[in-house]
Formats: sequence, structure tokens, C-alpha cells
Amino acid sequence: MERNVVTKVWSVDNDVENAVEKLQSCTQIVDAARFLRENAAVAFPTETVYGLGANALSNDAVEKIFAAKGRPSDNPLIVHIATKEQLSTVTSDIPAKAEQLMDAFWPGPLTIILPKTDQVASLVTAGLDSVGVRMPDHPVALALIAAAGVPIAAPSANRSGRPSPTTAAHVLADLEGRVAGVVDGGATGVGLESTVIDVTVEPPVVLRPGGITREQLEEVIGPVDLDPSFQAGALETPRAPGMKYTHYAPEGEMWLVDGDEEPVREKMGDMLREAKQHGRKTGVLATTESSDYWQAHPDADVVLSVGSRSDLGEVAHQLYAVLRDFDHHNAQFIVGETFSREGLGMAVMNRLEKAAGGRIQHA
Repeated sequence: MERNVVTKVWSVDNDVENAVEKLQSCTQIVDAARFLRENAAVAFPTETVYGLGANALSNDAVEKIFAAKGRPSDNPLIVHIATKEQLSTVTSDIPAKAEQLMDAFWPGPLTIILPKTDQVASLVTAGLDSVGVRMPDHPVALALIAAAGVPIAAPSANRSGRPSPTTAAHVLADLEGRVAGVVDGGATGVGLESTVIDVTVEPPVVLRPGGITREQLEEVIGPVDLDPSFQAGALETPRAPGMKYTHYAPEGEMWLVDGDEEPVREKMGDMLREAKQHGRKTGVLATTESSDYWQAHPDADVVLSVGSRSDLGEVAHQLYAVLRDFDHHNAQFIVGETFSREGLGMAVMNRLEKAAGGRIQHA
């Protein structure tokens, strides 16, 4: 798709009391909602990342998402709703465990896989008989969906494979001229996409780790499995977004190095040195704890810290912006540290591994 669309930008201040109710009637939201009802594609903020939304009941509308993103059509989309009343439009059954999860985590960064209705556009589910649904915890998103009056299918608002956008500027960098509009509601909060859990099977299965951890889920509904793809690679037919293809990748070649601190630093240094010998501009994805070391390293051209190891929430929040910043610095070869897979670390490592295209060295 060529950049031949005039992209309208609506700036919305969501820092108001009773934000959802007030925003729903504000001029910018009303206008953006009209675009959605007319089957245009509109980007908007959620508490995780910016999404690229379209009417989930219309294949014509959803096609515009795939065209703008350059996204493979076998990659299903998540449907966003503003109220539980909208569930009857998109799902034919709500298992008891799904109800428990909704009560505990909605609105919030949790997508629940449910049996779909025939009203959901076939492109949304990539031909599957199930659909991923979530209620975002962001006043702008909730107001926009409510004002549109239809459920909204929305993947992340970036070109396919690129780091997900956490600001409107990121969206415009990728999609200006490709989408009808962008609702600018400021920077997002969580920074990583929602956790996806399939409750159509027993025990339920996490298909994508995200802002809600496995441990949190199990506190509510008991044992939860992890999809085998976390260990065995992508599935041939993905059942949820992010299960197939390289995602979140900077333009430069990226590698992760796993192991104990000293061997990791030695290995990363060797890789940087070799890249420099081949004339490549190098980058290091560092932490607060290691940033000074890499800043002083002669073969590290660009050193960007993603946050402290002791605060994985900070790492998750900053990860995509840092990956995009490597492109701003024209880094051609990037090495990064790994993180514990406990709790939120599972989601952080899932995104890093996909950003690196599975390229991991063990020190």
C-alpha cells in the first residue's frame, strides 16, 4: 500500500475526571468514531501500545488494517470492546473461567480467546472458530470504542515486524499516509501487548505472555499451561497475534547473549569487535546496571539502557521505544542482554527473542 492517504490527527487530553464519559462526547472522539463507523482504519492509544483499529464486523474495514501494516492475513487480530454488553456480538459462549478472569483483570492487558459468533469478520480470526477479546484500560480507547458503537479489531499500529508504537509519533513514523487517522492520547503505560489466554481448552493456555503474568492468572483460575511454541518455535497456524513471524525488530541485525555476567560481557565484546572490523555501526541494549561499562567500551557506538533489572515493569515500558531509538542512531549490529523469565520477564524475553529473530548466543 502506497502512502497516498491524508492521515488526520486528533489530539486528546485524557487527564480529566470521569474521563471516559466526558471524552465520549468530545469533538475529536466523535469525529474519529465516525471514521471507524465508515469502515476507515484509525490508530488509538491503549494502556499497552497504540492499536490500529477498524470495525471488527466488516471484512472491508479489516482489510485496511492488513494493507496498512503489510501484515500476513493468517495472523489473527484482537477485538477490543468497551463494555461487557458488547461480548454478545463477538462470542457465542463465555466459560466460567473467562468470567473470573474478566472480573479480575478487565479493563486491563488481558486478551481472552473465546468461541466466536458469525458476526465477527472472517479476516479478524484468520478463519479460526475462536476470537481474542479484551477491554483496554485506557479512557481514550474506551471512549472511542463506545462512541463508535461497534467492537474494534486492533493489532499494534506499526508496520508489520517493526517495534510496537508507544507514542503517536511512532505510529506516524510507520503509518502516516497509510491510515485515515491517529488519535493522539499521549504515551502508553504498560509498554508490552496484552497477555493472551485460551480458555476454550482445559487447562487454559497462555498463547502470548504480556502485562498479566502466568502467576497472576493462576491465582484466579488455578493451573495454566504455556503454549509449546514458547519452547519449540512458531506454530504453522498461529492462534493468537505474535505467535508467528519476526516481530518488534529494529532495522539493524540484533543478537541476544545469555549466561553469567562476565562471560556475557566477554562474548558481547567479541561480537561488537567483529562487527566493527566489518565496518558496521554497533549498538548495545544495556541495563542501568551495565550501562556505564558499555559506555566505556571502545567497540560500542550506541549504548541504550532499557531500565533496571530490578524493575521489569520499567524494562517493559521502555523496550519498544529503545528498539526504535537504535534505528534513529542508524545502528547496524545490536547485541543485548537477557532477563530472567520469571513473572513479567517472560513477556520481556518473548519480545526480545522475536526482535532478534531467534538469534541467541550462549556465553
